[in-house]
Amino acid sequence: MIGNGLTSLPQYIERIANLLSRFPASLTQLALRFAVAVPFFRSGLTKWDGFAHLSDSAVYLFAEEFRLHLFGFELSYPAPQVMAFLSGTGEIILPVLLILGLATRFSAVGILIMTAIIQLTIPDGWANFHLPWAAMAFAVMTYGPGRVSLDHLIIRAFAPMSDPQS
Repeated sequence: MIGNGLTSLPQYIERIANLLSRFPASLTQLALRFAVAVPFFRSGLTKWDGFAHLSDSAVYLFAEEFRLHLFGFELSYPAPQVMAFLSGTGEIILPVLLILGLATRFSAVGILIMTAIIQLTIPDGWANFHLPWAAMAFAVMTYGPGRVSLDHLIIRAFAPMSDPQS
């Protein structure tokens, strides 16, 4: 009796695994897009004091606080005003594009580049923040936005009609 239950355990595990594999990939892709977009967007909101007005604190951070950690040295950011503007702009635009699923793979590459720069600025955050962000951005870049996206709608709208005979 016990032996019979143990031999069927792999079958139950396989059934459950098959059931889990039927979860729509597009929902997973949507969740990944949101998960990586939210922290960047929230950070971007802190860098602006209204439409197109960069906050003084954002510029201060890049001028006085943030340092690039390269080859054992701490280097000041070049052009802190420009860096604050680029950071604030990227942290607003790229997450919005990710959530909409528009230019998704390119937006994920942008988030990946920003994550690398953040890693060079705050090296201690790699395990809790930067590694998960990079993994999610890599997944979105690799697997695309999924069906719940503007990219998918655009591709469907402009793709040549398939021949009904084939």
